[in-house]
Amino acid sequence: MTVPAQRSRREPNRTGTALRVLLAVALLLPAGVLFSSAWRSNDDRLTVAERERHGVEYLRSLGQVTLALVDAQSGAVAGRAAAAAALRTAVEETSAVDVRYGAELRTSERWAGLHAKIEALPDRPPANPQDAWTVYTETTDLLLALYAKVRESSGLIRDPESDSYHLQDAVAEELPEALVAAGRLADRSVLAAGRSGGDPLRTASELALARSAVLGPAADLVENLRSAVENTASRTLGGNLLSRLDGYQRAVEDLAALTRDSAAPNPIQVGAARASAQLAGSGLATIILAELDILLGERVDGLTGERRIVVGALVLAVLLVLALAALPVLAARAADRGRGTPAGAGEPTTDGLRRTVDAESGPPPTGPPLAESALPVGATLAGPPAGGLPPLPERRPRRPDPAGDPGRRSPLADWQDPVPAGQATQSAVPERPAPWGRPDAR
Repeated sequence: MTVPAQRSRREPNRTGTALRVLLAVALLLPAGVLFSSAWRSNDDRLTVAERERHGVEYLRSLGQVTLALVDAQSGAVAGRAAAAAALRTAVEETSAVDVRYGAELRTSERWAGLHAKIEALPDRPPANPQDAWTVYTETTDLLLALYAKVRESSGLIRDPESDSYHLQDAVAEELPEALVAAGRLADRSVLAAGRSGGDPLRTASELALARSAVLGPAADLVENLRSAVENTASRTLGGNLLSRLDGYQRAVEDLAALTRDSAAPNPIQVGAARASAQLAGSGLATIILAELDILLGERVDGLTGERRIVVGALVLAVLLVLALAALPVLAARAADRGRGTPAGAGEPTTDGLRRTVDAESGPPPTGPPLAESALPVGATLAGPPAGGLPPLPERRPRRPDPAGDPGRRSPLADWQDPVPAGQATQSAVPERPAPWGRPDAR
């Protein structure tokens, strides 16, 4: 049979659902912009920190070149054979570091020039100590210029943190200058002792200038390290630096004292003081570079953690937006399943009527079955004949009531139950008992 589809109590608001989905998707745009900005900022800071660590590694290799070159200069000025093996090893190590980071730090050209200058140094000391002084002074000047290039290209000179800035300033500027100046001060004393005829005034002025070149960077070094200790959150920086710093200060003061009060200091004593200051400075440089690398490593770890947080926040925002977009759709589908109405049922058609469902098009509408008493008199719940609506009940003709007034009729005279389809009838009018219980009414 065909039964009109039950009308849904509340039609889904498809326009509202679409607007909610579009709003949820639109929320991804500001989230994407914020993620892109945070990612770029984090990536820039992470790149700078990594480059600074590469600069620290380059400075570590240059420290070995500095010590070997100062020793070679002192030996050449004193007329001894240069320690070529130590210098060659230090140069090879720095060349390997330059291969890895030279392009990034833009130091390859400067290192190539310095390398060529070191290779051109004579294997044997020149006959004139002043010539050895001149050649090695030019080489150490190129070395100090390479220190400045590493600081500038790696970004150490622009480090935003107070402790790491003071550390890099101490280890990449003051300490190399102080070590080179200490070697030159010792060489000046050797040249003054070997000068024929003597020139006390010239010797005193040269030693005063060389001594000032040692004490100035050493004082700046101490100031930088104290500032780094006062402005750091590291628990190991102060204890590791202060003991080494005290030893370096004593060695520099001893070296300066040997060249202050004598017009012609003893070259052997000055050389020994220079070696002590150089050894103390080397140990101090090792500690400074290690602490600086630790600080930069902690910064890199923090930035990497921030990157993970940024990515996690983006993923969470995407999931929330997708959930917000999917909830109205899922709710509408759940409502349709709960009502048991297939998609499209109950919607108006072109003729203004609503669609119906039958046994072929879908399940019957839910709800209590229609009672037989709710149908018109004579209608049953039997299926309709094929090709049309159920027939109307048969109307019997009115007949007079023999028991009374001819104009009066029985309440049951107008309508009688129709004969079910397919049953034969014996008479057009079935017998019935006489109304009002009178037997003679027949």
